[in-house]
Amino acid sequence: MTAKLHRLPGGAKKSGAKTSAHASGGLRAYQLHIELEGVYPRVWRRLLVPTTIDLSRLHVALLWSTGWQGGHLHEFVFADASYGPLEPDWDLPEGVIDESTVTLEEALGARRTFLYVYDFGDNWRHKVKVEKTVTLGAPLSLALCLAGENACPPEDVGGAPGYQDFLEALADPAHPEHDELKEWIGRPFDPAAFDVAEINQWLNHTES
Repeated sequence: MTAKLHRLPGGAKKSGAKTSAHASGGLRAYQLHIELEGVYPRVWRRLLVPTTIDLSRLHVALLWSTGWQGGHLHEFVFADASYGPLEPDWDLPEGVIDESTVTLEEALGARRTFLYVYDFGDNWRHKVKVEKTVTLGAPLSLALCLAGENACPPEDVGGAPGYQDFLEALADPAHPEHDELKEWIGRPFDPAAFDVAEINQWLNHTES
């Protein structure tokens, strides 16, 4: 993963993301499995997050662990309830609740799955499943990545269908869009790249 993160929506800032052990939910944590829908090779992550993490901070954890750069709108969907960021000079759509006012534990209730949508244009849909609840030996400041596979797609590539087209063109020097897309990405891109240590550096706010 080589992408560097820039502005985070919802006013989240790298320097202010840590909280106390009490605010981060003490020693109880959810083990989450996150997978991008409709993407091949499969892009997934396994995270530990405090049970009492609020959804605005969960958004940051999902961004950083997947590899998104930020800057696009997002939404959480728990059955018939939707949560999103309260942005300056922008009203939440009707029926969407301010994500900063609810914890993951509260939003889940008895459920064990929910949806995280990032970038409404590309419509990156992340299916999130609570695999289990665990007791930790030390509190988490934000999240811990345990495992995963494959690189985050590039931003603004056109969603899951556009990503498949991008990979096909990049892998074939004879493809009519190969040179254009290689120039567009501007860097080597390995769809199989995944570095759990680098992700955890981001989650712990340490520059790699």
